Amino acid sequence: MDAQLKKGLLDVCVLSVLREGESYGYKIITDIAPYIAISESTLYPILKRLESTGAVTTQSREYNGRLRKYYRITERGAERIREFIEDVREFERIYEFICLGEKK
Repeated sequence: MDAQLKKGLLDVCVLSVLREGESYGYKIITDIAPYIAISESTLYPILKRLESTGAVTTQSREYNGRLRKYYRITERGAERIREFIEDVREFERIYEFICLGEKK
């Protein structure tokens, strides 16, 4: 898969996990893992980028004696998911056009 395409998919996968409620790094990885491979070294730069663009917010809380960072989707993040869905619909129309051309 194209690296740039995968990067965009991973961003939206992370946002989709957070759409279900706030979460933390390890839990996000386990929620995404059945669908697409992701490691900690990949996830944390994504979370940092999403935070810098306002797509997620963070809050640190103590858990078992140490601080854990929790991430929450913002309206901007939810809008990114909606834009992605529209992009996929457009991609599907193009894909159908290409496949119809093969059948001729």
